[in-house]
Amino acid sequence: MLDLSNHHQSIQVVLDKHLEKVKSEYRMSLKDSIDVAILLLHHGLLFRGHYESEYSTNQGLFLSFLWWHKDKHLDVGKVILENAPQNDTLTCPMIQKDIINACAKETLKSIIEDLNGDFFGILADESKDISHKEQMALVLRYVNKNGEVVKRFVGLVHVSDTSACSLKEAIYSLLSYHSLSTSKMRGQDYDRASNMKGEINGLKTLIMKDSSSAYYIHCFTHQLQSTLVVIAKKHLDVEDFFDHVTNMLNVVGGSFKRRDLLRHHQVEELEQLLESGEVITRQELNQERGLQRPGDTRWGSHFKILDNFIAILSSIVRVLKLIEYEGSTSHERNQAEYLLGKIRTYKFIFMLHLMVKVLAMSNELSNILQKKDQDIINAVVFLDITKKRLQDMSKTGWKSLLHDASSFCDRHDILIPKIDESYFRGKSKRKSNVCYSHHLRVEIFCVVIDVQLQELNERFDVVSSDLLLGMASLSTVNSFANSDKDKIMTLAKYYPNEFDKFHLRDLSYQLDTFIIHMRGDDPKFSNLQGIRDLAKILVEANLVKTYALVYLLVKLILILPVATVNVERVFSSMKRIKNKV
Repeated sequence: MLDLSNHHQSIQVVLDKHLEKVKSEYRMSLKDSIDVAILLLHHGLLFRGHYESEYSTNQGLFLSFLWWHKDKHLDVGKVILENAPQNDTLTCPMIQKDIINACAKETLKSIIEDLNGDFFGILADESKDISHKEQMALVLRYVNKNGEVVKRFVGLVHVSDTSACSLKEAIYSLLSYHSLSTSKMRGQDYDRASNMKGEINGLKTLIMKDSSSAYYIHCFTHQLQSTLVVIAKKHLDVEDFFDHVTNMLNVVGGSFKRRDLLRHHQVEELEQLLESGEVITRQELNQERGLQRPGDTRWGSHFKILDNFIAILSSIVRVLKLIEYEGSTSHERNQAEYLLGKIRTYKFIFMLHLMVKVLAMSNELSNILQKKDQDIINAVVFLDITKKRLQDMSKTGWKSLLHDASSFCDRHDILIPKIDESYFRGKSKRKSNVCYSHHLRVEIFCVVIDVQLQELNERFDVVSSDLLLGMASLSTVNSFANSDKDKIMTLAKYYPNEFDKFHLRDLSYQLDTFIIHMRGDDPKFSNLQGIRDLAKILVEANLVKTYALVYLLVKLILILPVATVNVERVFSSMKRIKNKV
């Protein structure tokens, strides 16, 4: 009776104490599983192994980290894995997925809170996954409260078809799910597919009907790369040329043995040239040339491979001849014989020198666009330079190109046809009514350069150029030496919702003060490297409210992915999740 009357010994209190202990141990076990999951998610690592039983030597990273954690922390080891009560181990695939989904929701919640209802741009790409379902990835680009440009992946959406209407509906649905208003959209970027960039019914047009300031700016680096693709599609001779180059790369670079053989021949040839005195030796001269495959989104890689091709053609020919006689299969021998016949022709050498010259003219622009947004002013300059050089080449570059190709053929014992003879077209060798010179100059040389200029003018249009020039005028390089108030005001007019006639007037007044302030002796603004730095320093110096309209314009500029290759890098990161796991 006395024991029952003692409150601390009652049955309910004992049960409550036991439940609190169970809850505490459960939370400890759950926290450990969550910590391991966060670690794997943060580094993009796989969770599960092929065989996860207790007898497996490779259970996968999730279980392996838990076992390691158990051995290192004895207090945790008492409540996880085999020490967990009954079957409450919190390690089954379903629970792993629950934890991952919870992490995804918390991450998205943090992204939306960081955006805080401000302006944003979207980056979208579509691709089939391993199960052949069409998926669309969506990335937000915005400026956070610290003045930093951030890009955040917000989800994959399954789309039933890839029409512009379906993609628009999927994008709007995902934005609506996260309580994001399309009226705040101030930039959009996709690939150059017709359903994306079409002027009448393309996705970018449909979105701009709802939000007129959501400008479509395709990644400039990818636009530059696309000019090469367009030429390959529009010009049969260029397409054939790159097909032969690709086949040669596959044959010669198809095995380590052949690559070693190519290196060996380069060394032998270099030794002969050094002995004869035709080349000199010095640090950084006579570097080894390779035959890596060109990248799909790196324009400069095509220039490098073709430049290497010219430098080591004799070594390539020797390797192909060896394959022709000693290839392991008849297919390899026939392929080597065919390629030898193609690359040792005057037309192939002419195309090789033509494409090297064309690519060399835009190589500096390509390198600039591979860098960050602070190089935008250089991109504007080099874009104009590239167009001018192509125009000059069209007028005066024919004779030098013909001389370079002919001299190269003389050095490598390649037959040079009579330039005034009739040109024979196609495999049937059908005689045409034009001479060889007319075919090379008019049908190839002039057409290739004209298509290049046409594509550059089309892809870098007036709106893009105005946005670029406005951005360049806000550049902080050399103490705002390139500031041009008129260009900045032109840029602001592209955002009528934010800058009506009254705000444009106020912006004009603010710019007068702002430019003088930035060019002054304030050390905070002396070493800025670009517009990104400008946005951050305005926040740090507590000048956002003082220059509210200027900061708003800077923020709108930074949302646009106009300058660099970072858009393609975002899209390329999709390959990490487009696999079986």
